[in-house]
Amino acid sequence: MKTAILLMGHGSRIPAANEALHAIAAMVRECTGFEIVEVSFREQHAPNIQKGIDACVAQGAQRVLLYPYFLFAGAHVLEDLPAEMEEAARRYPGLVMALGEPLGVHAKLGEIVCERIEDAMTRAGWDAPAKMAAR
Repeated sequence: MKTAILLMGHGSRIPAANEALHAIAAMVRECTGFEIVEVSFREQHAPNIQKGIDACVAQGAQRVLLYPYFLFAGAHVLEDLPAEMEEAARRYPGLVMALGEPLGVHAKLGEIVCERIEDAMTRAGWDAPAKMAAR
């Protein structure tokens, strides 16, 4: 069964913000080996989620893992994305779909935040606490 990954982001009027999700998609394609990794946006940018699902199906996907590239499970993840799946299920009755979990709280994300804080402090010309410098 051919599987696709559909990354779903919020979407922005700022093009660079949307391009970041395309960069993540390239990383996901590389680390997973999935042939079909598409990007879609909830609002403010194309393709929307339904068009993203269409792109997956057009490439022969029989099942799609819809992955919300969101930090937390807010209204979009809990309400809007399941509604998008329901709409897609009506349009593609034989398509198997599953919804992944948002990024959430994870030790690796905590490490990234600490790195970014240290970078920001350095740019500001501030000394990082000894504990950060020892990492």
